[in-house]
Amino acid sequence: MATQNHLQLTVIKENDNQVPEEDSYFQRAQWLRAATLGATDGLVTTASLMMGVGAVHEDVNAMILIGFAALFAGACSMAIGEFVSVYSQLDIELAQIKRETKIRVQNHEQQEEDKKEGLPNPFLAAIASAVAFSLGGIIPILAAGFIPNHKVRMGVVVAIVSLALFVFGGVGAVLGKSPAVKSCARVLIGGWMAMAITFGLTKLIGSAGMKM
Repeated sequence: MATQNHLQLTVIKENDNQVPEEDSYFQRAQWLRAATLGATDGLVTTASLMMGVGAVHEDVNAMILIGFAALFAGACSMAIGEFVSVYSQLDIELAQIKRETKIRVQNHEQQEEDKKEGLPNPFLAAIASAVAFSLGGIIPILAAGFIPNHKVRMGVVVAIVSLALFVFGGVGAVLGKSPAVKSCARVLIGGWMAMAITFGLTKLIGSAGMKM
């Protein structure tokens, strides 16, 4: 009987030790998710806007300028949006912890502390999103910055962005433990659609007389 109780206590202790590890995993997954989404969004948004400008204007300086404008505006937007979203999630989870604490007062100090360690961090999510968006957005800018020929420049931007989208899709698959081929295909096709739609609509507007 004593041996059985000892085994039960050992199992309980092992389970208790696993909780912080799970919380730590969820915390890492939180900012990794924000970083991956931010990088993909920065890449697609910046490249699409540059393709749109390239549809009606062959000046490389115009493409680079709109690329940096998209990068700055998008990074700020991503940071603010992620901060507000994650902070709302944090408020909800803190309220839930308080409700649980009121119901079960005794012997819950350690559990409450463990739960707080696994709570989302809005500041970390905001910083990860902004930095990741900037890193993603700088890729098409660098791809276009050193190529004087307009048609070659547009082709290189599409090629480099496609490669980066494929890589980001693979990273997202690893983090989400989802099939890599499907994840890469979704990200790649989505990026192509965004660039094609932006290019086509801007070209249409430009041909109607609204040129830069």
